[in-house]
Amino acid sequence: MFQVLAGVWALLLGIVLIMLGNGMHFTLIGLRGGIEGFSAAELAIVTSGYFTGFLSGARFTPALIRRVGHVRVFAALGSFMSAGLISFPLFTDPIAWTLLRVLIGFCMSGIYVAAESWLNDAATNETRGKVLSAYMIAQTLGIIGAQGLLSLGDAGTSVLFIGASILVSISFAPILLSVAHVPAVEVARPMSLRSLFAGSPLGTVGIFLLGSVYATQSGMGAVFGSQIGMTASQIALFVAMLFAGALVLQYPIGWLSDRMDRRKLIFGASCLGAASCLLGWLTGGGLVALMASAFFAGGVTTPLYALFLAYTNDTLSAEDMPAASGGLVFTFGLGAIVGPLATGWAMERAGPFAFWPVLGITFAAIALYALYRMTQRAVVPTQETESYLGVLPTASPVAVEAAGVWAAENAEAEREAEAEAEEEAKAEMEAAEVELAAEAVTAEKKP
Repeated sequence: MFQVLAGVWALLLGIVLIMLGNGMHFTLIGLRGGIEGFSAAELAIVTSGYFTGFLSGARFTPALIRRVGHVRVFAALGSFMSAGLISFPLFTDPIAWTLLRVLIGFCMSGIYVAAESWLNDAATNETRGKVLSAYMIAQTLGIIGAQGLLSLGDAGTSVLFIGASILVSISFAPILLSVAHVPAVEVARPMSLRSLFAGSPLGTVGIFLLGSVYATQSGMGAVFGSQIGMTASQIALFVAMLFAGALVLQYPIGWLSDRMDRRKLIFGASCLGAASCLLGWLTGGGLVALMASAFFAGGVTTPLYALFLAYTNDTLSAEDMPAASGGLVFTFGLGAIVGPLATGWAMERAGPFAFWPVLGITFAAIALYALYRMTQRAVVPTQETESYLGVLPTASPVAVEAAGVWAAENAEAEREAEAEAEEEAKAEMEAAEVELAAEAVTAEKKP
């Protein structure tokens, strides 16, 4: 593992620094928006702006890279993102913030495309799974660590926004100074939503609803905390718990994913998410209960994303996987745009605790649809499914495609290894039977 990381440490370090800055700004939007008196509906529009930009970036950045090159696009997007972060306290207006969030979302998506292209190019077929796992862990640790940095300043001043901008600015140094080879960027054209739904109805509907859940948690969680009177440190802890849960639950859910019907696991994880939201709603603001709710609701969200990717790949041919990956990323992005808007509207009319029912109903919808799909399609035997890899919802189509390729190749290698083991066991049994027969004949010939 250390040999694998030795070749990509600079990329991983840069990603951690980027996520520290981006993670700070996500929570800061809710904190500073509350100080400025923005309504939940206004902050919902601001939140959706980020995912609108993110979706656009995933679509257009590969073409920009092919036109002017990796390094130029990477540096330009980093500069624009750093400038956007430092501009928030200068333009405290919902419209200006929405435009800045569109810009930052576009830049982050492009940065992911560039970084993941380098990362994928640096990996071999044997190391790709480990490299992608390390990349996902680095992202999650960066987001969690960002919440701790929020205690170093006052959200009512410009200090924390400046700090986020500095982190993003310096994050490009280890990447640009260490990467020599410039890889090609080839992202398959996304599959149409109709074709994607025909191939995997549960994957398409589920990942759309999950996009709504993820964007609401990451974008509106701080808004919820601000409106119910949490302190800045409590809000930071609340957001951190959303992502810490994903870090803890990713492995056990992934382990189960390769050993049972994935639809049953999707149903179970969604039910756990819905129950966690019910707990958060009924407790009425108890800090411990809210943290527990955030831990489990956030904890199942990221694994569910990887589950939907794996389940969709199970139902498609290897040739369709790259296009399906792009279609799933696009579908997830649409849900991420809609989710905060619906949550902001509900919080505006029913109060901040409407945050939980909206999330809970969405989780319940995923669970019920998974239950329905179990009656419509036969289960895929576990030995024929693709391998599970913990892909984060923030990943670009580059990483999603790479994860799909790795999953197919790894599953095929495991099937071949099992077949070889069965052949060896069969050969050993046959040899043992021949030996026993020979011994029996010898015994009969003895007087």
